[in-house]
Amino acid sequence: MIPMTGGRAGKLIVVEGIDGAGKSTQVRRLAKLLLERGYSVVTSREPTDGPWGRKLRESASSGRMTIDDELHAFLEDRREHVATLIAPALERGDVVLLDRYYFSTMAYQGIRGADVAGIRAANETFAPRPDLVLLLDFDPRTAIKRISESRGDVPNEFEKLENLEAIRRIFLETAQGDATFRIVDGNGTPDEVFERLSAAALSLLLPREGGGGPDEGRTAVG
Repeated sequence: MIPMTGGRAGKLIVVEGIDGAGKSTQVRRLAKLLLERGYSVVTSREPTDGPWGRKLRESASSGRMTIDDELHAFLEDRREHVATLIAPALERGDVVLLDRYYFSTMAYQGIRGADVAGIRAANETFAPRPDLVLLLDFDPRTAIKRISESRGDVPNEFEKLENLEAIRRIFLETAQGDATFRIVDGNGTPDEVFERLSAAALSLLLPREGGGGPDEGRTAVG
């Protein structure tokens, strides 16, 4: 059975986008805002810091796995993530904020020729569907400059311009006709981007605020 959003107590919000778009910064800021409003918040990222996630992160610099091995590693990492953090938090009624989810797998493995629709179908047999996907749409050329200068990193294979452009196209194609997605302009100052992103997130959560107020806030970082 495909996990559905209806009937669970919590909300799952995912922030997606190409490397260099500022996702991690925006997730931290959104978590802080929601905590200040009294929400119970859990933040995490993918790949995780578990054994499968570490293997995937290492491959970014040591050399990519075969496409089959890479997809297998993402599935195993996500299964553990869902079982140990995401599903329990949603059952408790928490707001779960994720920096990347299976949409990134679709985009990043899609540029290698993997079946994008097949990746989504395989993940949605066990991974909860998000209530909201905030897609930070960002210029790949600016992303490369940010990676090289602001982060002080040398772009890896995942972060080459032609790859980021192709990844961006898959993200935008995935968002078309999907009411779960909100495309957020990722250009501008961090404050300008956060104003747009937080407004989209609060539009999902405001009905809850009007129904008697959220629970006392707490946070767990996965």
